[in-house]
Amino acid sequence: MPISFKRDFDAPYGEAVRLSPLIRRVLAPNPGPFTFKGTGVYIVGNGDVAVIDPGPDIPEHIEALKHALQGESITHILITHTHADHSPAARPLKKWSGAPTYAYSPHGSGRNDNGIRVEEGGDREFEPDIRVKDGDVVGGKGFTFDCVHTPGHTSNHMCFGLREEKALFTGDHVMGWSTTVVAPPDGDMAAYMQSLRKLLARDDGILYPTHGGPVTDPAPFVRSYIAHRQEREAQIVAAIRDGLCTIPEMVARIYADVDKRLHPAAARSVLAHLIQLEQEGRVKIHEGRYTLA
Repeated sequence: MPISFKRDFDAPYGEAVRLSPLIRRVLAPNPGPFTFKGTGVYIVGNGDVAVIDPGPDIPEHIEALKHALQGESITHILITHTHADHSPAARPLKKWSGAPTYAYSPHGSGRNDNGIRVEEGGDREFEPDIRVKDGDVVGGKGFTFDCVHTPGHTSNHMCFGLREEKALFTGDHVMGWSTTVVAPPDGDMAAYMQSLRKLLARDDGILYPTHGGPVTDPAPFVRSYIAHRQEREAQIVAAIRDGLCTIPEMVARIYADVDKRLHPAAARSVLAHLIQLEQEGRVKIHEGRYTLA
């Protein structure tokens, strides 16, 4: 099932662009293979506002945020998860505004990542002022957010649903331009699939990822995300059946048409699938080689 990606995203860096009556976006200048055109920082509300995923701690970006927020009061800083392209700017923004930060938890699941870095890396200095859990409600002047815990990309990933516009800010859980990296040990494929299905039970009218443009057809798009992961799983099982028993062999076959700069991340994603398959009793591993159970 093909995914209807939208990669024609074009937005100016450092300028507040109005997306809806309550939502503006400021794009950070940190483009890359995992960030697309950069981190999209959302400003929600008018006068008293919430900022979602302030982005990387880049001086020119911080100044652009301050300029966009002149004459307004930040009352909430919401963090979807603690990768270095999402949360570090919360520190200078909090210092400037005095607004508290809201997130599920600090970075990490407690499992040692052994220095593995396939994306922007974890922001291990971040500690939320207020920890929010699934089902919590965060309210401000003119806006109300439902907290939706969506582990998988990271263990602390949280989406925020804006009731007033039936909009869900999805961080990196669902992105309109690409699939999401799920990299163990903090990334968990079984949890990710459960979190995707969780979105299907909601009635969001639009999704706002942190990277790229909005997703205007949430349910079909999320279903295509799920189908894509199921297809990847089938490809992995087929590769093992054909005697490709190591992760590098699987990646070379399954991701032959993918930019080789992304192959390290692809290897972690394959590992995430294999961990799930092993937990389900469908594959076995011995000395780094996988066989069907």
